Amino acid sequence: MAIAFASHSGSVQDPAHGPARDPVAGPDRGPVQPELPIRVRPPVAPSAVSLLAQARHGFTEAGRESDPVGRFVSAYLSALRAAAAVLAARGRPHRGRARPESVWTLLESAAPELGEWAAYFAANSAKRAAAQAGVTRAVTEDSARELHRRTGEFLVVARRVVHGAEPARPVTRCDARPRVRKPRAR
Repeated sequence: MAIAFASHSGSVQDPAHGPARDPVAGPDRGPVQPELPIRVRPPVAPSAVSLLAQARHGFTEAGRESDPVGRFVSAYLSALRAAAAVLAARGRPHRGRARPESVWTLLESAAPELGEWAAYFAANSAKRAAAQAGVTRAVTEDSARELHRRTGEFLVVARRVVHGAEPARPVTRCDARPRVRKPRAR
């Protein structure tokens, strides 16, 4: 009966025959951990987690705004932070010496599956900039409510992308068609 001992380096040694070949060792790499039946994800960048938390907080605050312009701007800024979280998690696409780009353009490059969301929010960029500058006629109660609703949906998608969760159903699409309210029958 042979007795084997584990050395400090982790290899198995047979006292009679010297070091034994470890059956799970890789070539020149030492012991290899057997494959696990679960998928292990890399850790999420702390900046991405922080940006998602800020986006969620801003979204909550936007929902408390009674002024449509304030709700619109706060919701847009929350979406902007969520997009920045995705970029922090995925890494910014290489741009070389290109001029600065919109976060929505960068998002479309880094996460092509979020292209519809990027286009939707990019289309609202000018309205948000005008509202922040005091030109508020383009922001209505309905547009503020719609942007707030879509921002909430985007935050769910961004969280799944950042944390690498597999969605039960595809939620990376943005239904950019405006909702039309049907008149109530009296």
